[in-house]
Amino acid sequence: MTYCVGILVRDGLVMVADTRTNAGVDNIATFRKLHLFEKPGERVITLATAGNLSASQSVMSLLSEGIENPETGEAETLLTVSSMYKAAQLVGRAIRHVYEMDGVEMEKRHMTFDVTMLLGGQIGETPMRLYQVYAAGNAIEATLDTPFLQIGEPKYGKPILDRAISHGTSLVEALKLGLISMDSTLKSNLGVGLPIDIVMAKRDALRAGVTYRIQEDEPYFRDLRERWSAALRAAHQAIPHPPYVEEAL
Repeated sequence: MTYCVGILVRDGLVMVADTRTNAGVDNIATFRKLHLFEKPGERVITLATAGNLSASQSVMSLLSEGIENPETGEAETLLTVSSMYKAAQLVGRAIRHVYEMDGVEMEKRHMTFDVTMLLGGQIGETPMRLYQVYAAGNAIEATLDTPFLQIGEPKYGKPILDRAISHGTSLVEALKLGLISMDSTLKSNLGVGLPIDIVMAKRDALRAGVTYRIQEDEPYFRDLRERWSAALRAAHQAIPHPPYVEEAL
């Protein structure tokens, strides 16, 4: 299982991803799911992966080595495409190409070709954008009304984002909310686990301002988890009792 979230606000982009893979209770391992493609001053692109690990790694290899552009015949990578929209198309082509190579055989063996990716970043003077690319190679884009996207196990971390994230949220607050969202998922799903990888990029900076891995003993994240739990307890205790149960108390 996986949980990755991308948040695109007015000031920039935050991407947060766990690192746990789970092929059974006795086969748990750590693999990086958040990848950075960067040429400082020219482009910054982050890609988070969820789903079948072997398929995801094949897609990443294709994106690094290059995929032929059907119009020009030249090999393209995430470091050569001219816009984030073209980057999303490239990721979609890579996913379809891996399905053509491996998908049918996987399905014959009752394995699901399950690959989903979050792609965010900025290239040159083009807008900073955030996409979710599906196993079919198609994509949706984050908008002003929906400035975050999730892949993997979204349901535990989604409520905090629904209530608190808007396009005008500051970049640091977006990171904090992303970490709270991750903590909620860690608390409720053992298939998602530390370490956690973070990339944060300011709009128009064309570089990653923060790349960081949160380990098991990271003091700030431990403090954030404790404060969030305490704040939730205090909040529900401060709410008055329902009036229709007062007589039963």
